[in-house]
Amino acid sequence: MTFYDRIVKETAEDKERFFQRKTLSNVIVEGAPKELYLLYLEQAYHHVRFTCPLLEQAKKLLNQNNDKKFAEAFQEYIVEETGHEEWILNDLSYIGGDKEKVRNSTGDLPVQSMIAYMKFTIDNIGPYALLGMVYVLEGTSVNIATAVAKKIADNLKINTKKGFSYLLSHGELDISHVDFFINLVNQIKDKQIQDQIIETAKMIYFLWGSMFDEIEYKLNNPTKKVVC
Repeated sequence: MTFYDRIVKETAEDKERFFQRKTLSNVIVEGAPKELYLLYLEQAYHHVRFTCPLLEQAKKLLNQNNDKKFAEAFQEYIVEETGHEEWILNDLSYIGGDKEKVRNSTGDLPVQSMIAYMKFTIDNIGPYALLGMVYVLEGTSVNIATAVAKKIADNLKINTKKGFSYLLSHGELDISHVDFFINLVNQIKDKQIQDQIIETAKMIYFLWGSMFDEIEYKLNNPTKKVVC
């Protein structure tokens, strides 16, 4: 069994629980109302804007460890991910949200927790743990991003050419990213590091899932303040 196969096997239950959420399953099948999509974009912005800083944080430690191979791989991720938070704000604006309000706001508690957890884990557990987050976010994008974008657009009766650049790009781009990820992690033979990556993936499934729970709560409680 390769290490990638081990990640898939040992996080399968976490992935299943993530996709069992009513909000997600409904969107996959039926699309989403405008308010739900705006809420998603708002929270996506607040975790995507930290992607490159987290990669930089991890890369710095990898360089200190003289792990040139993985430092270079993390730099490739940085190049690929730079500016994606602005794609999200542009999509949000096209759909009718206020991107400057979102830019100047903070994410909900699950997103704040996810970023805080990753900062702590990189510095105190190890920089390779960030690959657990990469596995969850990019793997999930490949599974649903393109299909979800089309469903939402159909539901809103608009074209996917505008308002869906983030979702569509990740549905398409991350297919090649997954191959890159598989080749990268299969080079990790240290079981302790492997365990760190798997535990991180499990936590990200939980926290990212909690982000959708919070979105559902807002939808069911319309008096709750929404930045968009």
